[in-house]
Amino acid sequence: MVLSKARNTFLASVLKSVIKQLLDDLLEDKVLNDEETDSVTEENSARAEQARCLIDMVRKKGGKASEKMIARVQERDPWLPGSLPR
Repeated sequence: MVLSKARNTFLASVLKSVIKQLLDDLLEDKVLNDEETDSVTEENSARAEQARCLIDMVRKKGGKASEKMIARVQERDPWLPGSLPR
């Protein structure tokens, strides 16, 4: 799965502001629910921990959820270096 291959780059590079935008996007797309989005930010104060929680949560939901996250990352941060293929 592409999302798991991009995990380390995503963790190292994604900005906290992009994580917040992705949470809103994935909530809108019904990939995540309110409790899941809250848990990413409330249970993890560090940016890398939030990124780790988010990518792992979505990855466990399967291929369609991962594809939606990839599309949203590309919209929000197209310059994220080598993280996710187009």
